[in-house]
Amino acid sequence: MSEALSGLAAHLREKLGEAVLDSVVAYGELTVQVAPADIVKAATFLRDDAKCRFVSIIDVSGADYPYRDQRFDVVYHLLSPTKNLRIRLKVHADEETVVPSVTGVWPGADWFERETYDLYGVLFSGHPDLRRILTDYGFEGHPLRKDFPLTGFVEVRYDDEAKRVIYEPVELKQEFRNFDFLSPWEGTDYVLPGDEKAKTN
Repeated sequence: MSEALSGLAAHLREKLGEAVLDSVVAYGELTVQVAPADIVKAATFLRDDAKCRFVSIIDVSGADYPYRDQRFDVVYHLLSPTKNLRIRLKVHADEETVVPSVTGVWPGADWFERETYDLYGVLFSGHPDLRRILTDYGFEGHPLRKDFPLTGFVEVRYDDEAKRVIYEPVELKQEFRNFDFLSPWEGTDYVLPGDEKAKTN
């Protein structure tokens, strides 16, 4: 399998040239990085080329690395049923980078790109209907970003008096507590029965 993936990586570097920024075979998988401007070109080639035939898109997802200038990875997982191969196509982006949509290459990318936009805030140009898909109307922020607060900004509940769902600012009933995760039995001055057996010399 690794020989087939290495051969595929060499084929992509030969045919796509400078569009391929990086390619790595690790853990039995091939990851190819391209610039956002080249994503549609690379996707079309991977779908149509006789040695590739990646006609099925499995997923489009994101990853957030806030310490990087281009903090987001937009990751496309592709399958070639005829070649029995999988590939991971990846682009780097930041909050302002607009990534061209691949819905013209794989229509099934529609909802996946909407999820990535909703949860990470990555913008896709040329998408037929780029709007939120998992969060509620008027939701602020993007919940899978690492800098999104764990509690969110608002909480939702049903009000019996108003007979409707209402939104309120988050109110924590108690302060966050720090846990040291130590056993409650550690640090005692006396030896509990049975502990003497666990001591090593």
